[in-house]
Amino acid sequence: MTEIFVKSIERGLKTSFIGRNIFYYPSIDSTNDVAKELAERGEPEGTLVISDYQTAGKGRLGRRWLSPPRSSILISLLFRPNFPPKEAQRLTMICSLAVVDAIKSVTGLAASIKWPNDIIVGGKKAGGILTEIGTKGEKLDYVIVGIGINVNVDFSKELLELAETATSLSQELGREVSRLEILWGILNRIEERYERLLRGEPIHDEWASHLITLHKWVKVATSRGELHGWAEGVDPDGALILRTPDGISKRLLAGDVTLKEGGYHAKGF
Repeated sequence: MTEIFVKSIERGLKTSFIGRNIFYYPSIDSTNDVAKELAERGEPEGTLVISDYQTAGKGRLGRRWLSPPRSSILISLLFRPNFPPKEAQRLTMICSLAVVDAIKSVTGLAASIKWPNDIIVGGKKAGGILTEIGTKGEKLDYVIVGIGINVNVDFSKELLELAETATSLSQELGREVSRLEILWGILNRIEERYERLLRGEPIHDEWASHLITLHKWVKVATSRGELHGWAEGVDPDGALILRTPDGISKRLLAGDVTLKEGGYHAKGF
């Protein structure tokens, strides 16, 4: 069964290295954790870890990623770029753009990105990306990008506690969606964008154009507390530039964003 599943993935790939070294698990604790173990034992760039179910799926900020068995895309990819660690977020950027493109191409649904790494469809969360790095000294050894997409989940019947904030591709369309077609679209587009990134082509403007977070009043929950302000933009490394009501500009690398209705009333705003 595993061999049949792997060959099904390979059948639709147009890549030269992304997804060409596949580790498939019917059930696993976390694809990111397994991908990190594979990276540390020397597996090549482009290695794909994929599962039908995660018992301890990882989201941002220590949260769990929940999905019913055989309903979603649950993958992690191994990269070994010659980047400084501060540029690792650029891989999140190209992967989120690949996801948005693939969803549009396969389903016709318009997807967007909520900074820093949520995939939004129909105003609700349909997926997310978790990027983790391994370093040797001051250099990147590897980057693991985990991608979770809700493909065929009915939140009115499953995971009811998430129904107000989460959706799936099938729920938005009213029909089942091929996980394989979405997966092929994502992997093929990731390799194309990664090669462009390695050639030094800019990705910042395109990524910013897909962010629903920008040019709005927002609340950002960070590890150091809560911040409020105007989301002015993002820099080339994916950091959010937030201007607080007192006029101070802050550069944020991580946080949980909530759009703020009505804005703020402060001098200069």
